[in-house]
Amino acid sequence: RGGRQLETSAVQSAPGGRFDPPHRLLLPPVRPPAELAPFAMKLKLKLAAFLLLLLAACCGSGRCAGRNIVLILADDQDVELGGMTPMKKTRGLIGDAGVVFANSFAVTPLCCPSRSAILTGKYPHNHLVRNNSLSGNCSSVQWQKAMEPQAIPVYMKKSGYQTFYAGKYLNQYGHPTVGGVAHVPLGWDHWHGLVGNSKYYNYTLSVNGAAEKHGDNYQRDYLTDLIANRSVEFLESRKRRVPFFMVLATPACHSPWTEAPRYSKSYISTKAPRHGSFNVHGKNKHWLIRQAKTPMKNTSIQFLDNVYRKRWQTLLSVDDLVEKVIKTLEQVKELDNTYIFYTSDNGYHTGQFSLPIDKRQLYEFDIRVPLLVRGPGIKPKQNIKEPILTIDLAPTFLNIAGYDTWKSMDGRSFLPLVDPSQNKTQWRNDFLVEYTGEGKDKTDPLCPNVGPGEAECFPDCVCEDAFNNTYACVRTLSKMNLQYCEFADSENFVEVYNLTTDPHQLTNLANAVDPTLLVKMNQRLIKLESCSGSDCRTVQREEDRFDS
Repeated sequence: RGGRQLETSAVQSAPGGRFDPPHRLLLPPVRPPAELAPFAMKLKLKLAAFLLLLLAACCGSGRCAGRNIVLILADDQDVELGGMTPMKKTRGLIGDAGVVFANSFAVTPLCCPSRSAILTGKYPHNHLVRNNSLSGNCSSVQWQKAMEPQAIPVYMKKSGYQTFYAGKYLNQYGHPTVGGVAHVPLGWDHWHGLVGNSKYYNYTLSVNGAAEKHGDNYQRDYLTDLIANRSVEFLESRKRRVPFFMVLATPACHSPWTEAPRYSKSYISTKAPRHGSFNVHGKNKHWLIRQAKTPMKNTSIQFLDNVYRKRWQTLLSVDDLVEKVIKTLEQVKELDNTYIFYTSDNGYHTGQFSLPIDKRQLYEFDIRVPLLVRGPGIKPKQNIKEPILTIDLAPTFLNIAGYDTWKSMDGRSFLPLVDPSQNKTQWRNDFLVEYTGEGKDKTDPLCPNVGPGEAECFPDCVCEDAFNNTYACVRTLSKMNLQYCEFADSENFVEVYNLTTDPHQLTNLANAVDPTLLVKMNQRLIKLESCSGSDCRTVQREEDRFDS
């Protein structure tokens, strides 16, 4: 009496089964006879105990009502070459307060395909974004029709979340042939999407479908700071008691590497690391790696040192953004109720195998990315070694939001690895890395000695990509760290590395290992290249592992 019945649909539509308070009736309550009072009290206690058990069960399965999610996504930030060094605040506020994943990987080392994997939880062979071009399906009409309806914000919106996006989306977003700035991807309530690739000044944002142009005034326009400020505005003005999902996608540390004025003197004497494969010829590797000039010219080394330094300078503003967001969450009393993820779309290299600067390659420096997470139920100062992939982010977000299954996704939730209340699960021991190369149809006039079919030939005409720089790899982390890669070229070139004994991947073992191992790796690669959904999540049996 004095309440209302809860409809099943209302319970299901609320994230985590959250209940609204009953409406009060204006009629006076009917009081039970005195002799029924003890019975009524016992009934209330039993009901309260049942509800507590129900709540505990929901939280234990990752479905606590109203958990907020913040994803902070850097651009091109490596972890192998010291990319997290400038991030002192981030390491303290997220890493020390939660978990650092020691083995976090991008499933493809390039911006648009990797971001598409993050948004959909799918490998590139399933989301079909091949590279950064429209013809490569980057933010194309096909992507908008086929993949955006399956992307993470759509599910979060259905689960009752407020959604907010600010910063770089996909490299071709906002192109006039695919809807321009008027196109707002499905599922986003608050949209501040960067048109095109990363910039720090002189860019255009799509603000909920309307163009907003920016100049070169630091206070008004510096993009990393603008993302931070708009995230604060959202946190302070959002609907209360409704969970939110935020993505803050900074331009740093992508080119053109424009630092904030206050950091122009930071790391002024810093140089790129000289250890491992730096300025080492890539003998026995794919022809694209072998063509790099060794030793590098002084002009190339000066160029890459400057890039390395400026990348760190731009990251200092990202570090400030992290601090600002966390302080605001604390001020609005949501910090303890919020999962915060920090990662990057892919890694980077500066001089490894005499390749001056870029990503796109199969090696550890390009595929490893930082991943730090804090949130409810996550104990501080954890270091987890299980391999986590960029395709695992979307299923993890869905797990937090209350979804039990994500059948269409190739990744899996890693919440059970970090939350002791979760049911533990057997984790993967191998995974797929794939990439489709890009090249130019004509010879670059600035590099007359470089033939058509190659691309990214700077500085000093050292090319970083080509049409047949197309490969697929199986990477395993178990008793031994192994990598097996096949190229789609006329040579059917193969590279194999034992990263336990050769962590810098200096020696290609393709012609030295037991042929039966090559066959085993090839068969596993074929399975992963054709997998979809649950097939991609299958854990190899002990007897099928490469090192068994």
